[in-house]
Amino acid sequence: MLGEITNDTSEPTFYIFAFSTSETERIIIITAVLLIYLLILSGNLIIISLICLEPQLHTSMYFFLCNLSTLDILYVSTTLPKLINISCTGDHVMSYTACLAQFYLYILFADTECFLLTTMAIDRYVAICFPLHYSLIMRKQVCVLLAFPAWFMSSVNASIATCYVHNLTFYGSVEVRNFFCDIKALLSASISDTTSLRKFIIVDAVFVGVFPSSLILASYVCIIHTVLKIKSSDGRWKTFSSCSSHITIVVVYFGSALSLYLTNSLEQDLVLSMMFVTLVPMLNPLVYSLRNKDIIRALRRIIHRKIACLL
Repeated sequence: MLGEITNDTSEPTFYIFAFSTSETERIIIITAVLLIYLLILSGNLIIISLICLEPQLHTSMYFFLCNLSTLDILYVSTTLPKLINISCTGDHVMSYTACLAQFYLYILFADTECFLLTTMAIDRYVAICFPLHYSLIMRKQVCVLLAFPAWFMSSVNASIATCYVHNLTFYGSVEVRNFFCDIKALLSASISDTTSLRKFIIVDAVFVGVFPSSLILASYVCIIHTVLKIKSSDGRWKTFSSCSSHITIVVVYFGSALSLYLTNSLEQDLVLSMMFVTLVPMLNPLVYSLRNKDIIRALRRIIHRKIACLL
C-alpha cells in the first residue's frame, strides 16, 4: 500500500538526516552553505545578464552557456535552501509531497545538465571541425532545437523516476539519510520490493550517463583529430583552449556523479552529494569568466557604460 503508516490514515513524513553536528559546527555549515549558495546565484546571474545584454555574445556557444547558468541556479535552489532551513531551525521534517517534488526537480535538473553538456560538446565539435560553416549550421533555430530535447527528455525521465518512487511503500516516519530526497536514500528507506526501480536505474544510467558521455567523448576525439592537423603549435593550443572550460565542467560533473553513486558510506554520501550539487554550479561562472576573453570584455564594456552614465 502506498504511503502506509501506523494508523493507515495519512501519508508518511520524511526526516531529512542532513549533517549531525554540534552547535558550533552547525553555525559553520549554515555560513558555508549560504555563502556557496549566494556565490552560485550571483556568479550565474552575472553570466546570464552579460549574455542577454551584450549583442556580441548572442552566439550558439553563449546561448547554451546561458541555458547552463539558468539550470545551475534552479538546480541548487532545489536542495540548498532546504538544507539552510534545516540547519537554522533544526526542523528536519519534510512532507511526502514535498519530498517527491524535490526528487522530481533534482532528477530533472541533474539530467538536463548531462544533456546540455553534451549539446555544448557538439557545438564545440562543429566550431572546430567545420569553422567555415559554423554560423550557418548553428543557427538560432538549430540551437533551440538542440536545447529543447535536453529539457524535454529530462522532464519525461524525471516523471518516470518519480512514478517509480511514488509506488514505493514507506512506513511511519522515514529517515532520509542525506540532506535531500536522493534516489539512494529513498531506496534504503523503502520497505517494499525495489527490484523494478533498481532495473530502471540501470537503464536510466545508460540513457543519462553512458550515452551522453559517449557522445562527448566522440566529439572530442574528432576535435583532437582536427586540432592535430593544425601545423602551428600556437594554433593548436589556441583552438583547443576554446574547449578547456567545457572539458573542466564535464570532468568535474561526471567525475563527482560517478563517485557519488559508487560509494555506500553515509559520511561519504553526504560529502559527495554536496560536491555533486554545488561544484559545477559554482565552477561554471568562474571557469567561463576567468578563461573567456569575450566574457571579460563584455563585463568591462558594461562597467565602462555604467561609469559613463554616472559621470
